[in-house]
Amino acid sequence: MELRQGQVAVVTGAASGIGLAMARRFAAEGLKVVLADVEEGALEKAAGQLREDGAQVLARTVDVSERDSVIALADAAYETFGAVHVLCNNAGVGSGAEGRMWEHEVNDWKWAFAVNVWGVFHGIQAFVPRMIAGGEPGRVVNTSSSDGGIAPLPTASVYAITKSAVVTMTESLYAHLKAEGVAVGASVLFPGPHMLRTGLWESHRNRPERYAKERPRRTPYRSLDQWEAAMKAAGQEIEFTPVEDVAAEVVDGIRADRFWMLPASEHSDRQIRARSQAMLDRANPAYLESFILD
Repeated sequence: MELRQGQVAVVTGAASGIGLAMARRFAAEGLKVVLADVEEGALEKAAGQLREDGAQVLARTVDVSERDSVIALADAAYETFGAVHVLCNNAGVGSGAEGRMWEHEVNDWKWAFAVNVWGVFHGIQAFVPRMIAGGEPGRVVNTSSSDGGIAPLPTASVYAITKSAVVTMTESLYAHLKAEGVAVGASVLFPGPHMLRTGLWESHRNRPERYAKERPRRTPYRSLDQWEAAMKAAGQEIEFTPVEDVAAEVVDGIRADRFWMLPASEHSDRQIRARSQAMLDRANPAYLESFILD
């Protein structure tokens, strides 16, 4: 798919991090951008910065876990710009779950699935039929993670499970679009290959009351800075991937008609090979052993 001036890109989770980087890159390519985020103040700030840079921007406060909210976003995008060519279902949260899986609070699962899985599905249902009806080339990009999308990090199992679901959902979407013979394609994004500086670490700031935790956490939430400081104190240096590199991966992937937006990484390749080989060998998942908690 070619990206041309005047096309329209919709990005959820667009007020910061990966989402904002994608919106900026699309705007730099000459696209009109629709920014959606649950955090109104940060959203307006991001939209203002893009407008100052000359971009045509529509900003909408959206809770992707609510179907009606995403439908309203699609309505506003089409009413304002008349078309959508790129849809990035990028909004995501960490669950805040602690301990073993059987100790997790139900609301940790409900919230993570509502945003990370249902949010992607809501985006597909709200936009894809209209994108197909428009008859122009289009692309749906769903954000997954190497945590779950490739192999789970058991200490963040709820998040991993949701991101695994995003991969399967996108594979199914790809097959359905191909079966219809339409000009709209699908891709799954694995941000990386290293850690990223995003608001995911502080997802709890936007946690709605309906998914509130039922008991106090055993340990306080840690910010990314606190986690990084703890790793350095333990003698471990952490490498970060700039979010701008992720946005470039998306743009390059769209142009190349690439389903797997998976940056080159020997670490990821080892995980993929190890998991695939365990399945082929019908062997126990030894690739998880380094993560198993005492």
